[in-house]
Amino acid sequence: MPPPDYPGIKTVHSFAELMGTPFARGVNALCWRRTLAGDFGEVVEQLGRGDEIVTIEEEQLAGFDVSAAGRAAVEILRDDLQRLREAGRDPALNCVHRYARDEAPGPVRTDVFSWHADSAPVEADTWLCTYYGPPSEGLPNEEAQRRVDAPEVRAELLKLLGMEEDGAEFREALREHCFDLHYASLPQARPFSFGVGNLWRIAVDWPGSLVPPCIHRAPETPPGQPRLLLIC
Repeated sequence: MPPPDYPGIKTVHSFAELMGTPFARGVNALCWRRTLAGDFGEVVEQLGRGDEIVTIEEEQLAGFDVSAAGRAAVEILRDDLQRLREAGRDPALNCVHRYARDEAPGPVRTDVFSWHADSAPVEADTWLCTYYGPPSEGLPNEEAQRRVDAPEVRAELLKLLGMEEDGAEFREALREHCFDLHYASLPQARPFSFGVGNLWRIAVDWPGSLVPPCIHRAPETPPGQPRLLLIC
C-alpha cells in the first residue's frame, strides 16, 4: 500500500464516499480498501487460456459453473459492475493475459508498463480494481519526472519527429504521441501497490484539473499468471 506519509492518497470507507469525495488540496487518488471474500481464481479458470485481453460480459458471470466460493466472487463482481453503472460509469471487466508492448524506436516507451498518467479533454477520472493476480502500481508525483522534461530526451525526440525547434509544433507532437504522459521515477522513489480487492478512483490529466494526475502503471505479469481487472 502507499507510503504512510504520502499526502496524495485519501482512504475512504464506502462507495458513496469514493464517488462523492472531490480531488482537492493535492489529493489525486482515493482508495476504498476492501478484503473480499470468494475465490476469484475460479472466475479466471472459467475463461480458459487467452492471448491478450478477454472482456467478460455480465451474462457470462451468471452462467459460470463454480463452487460456493466462486459464486461469492461472481456476486461481488456483479455488484461492483452494477453500482458503477448506476453511477453513470461504463465499467469493463477484463482478464488480462498479456499487454502489448511498445516496440517503436525512441526514448519514451508508451505502453502500460511505463509510468504514465491518463488524460481526457474534459473532466474525468479513472476507476480501477484488481481482483486476482498482480495489482497496479502507483508513484508519488513528487518522486517522478516527465520523460519529456529531461533535456537529453527532448533532443532525441526532436530528431525522432524530424523537427529542429522546441516550440509549439513540437509540444503538439508530444501530446499527439502521448509522450508527455509518461514519467521516470526519481532516485529513492517509493512506488506502491494498489493492492488486491481495493477499489480506486484516480485523477487524470484534463484541462482545468485542480490536482496533478495520478501516476501509475501495469505490473510485469509472469507468463501464465493472468489478472482479473475492473477499469472504467
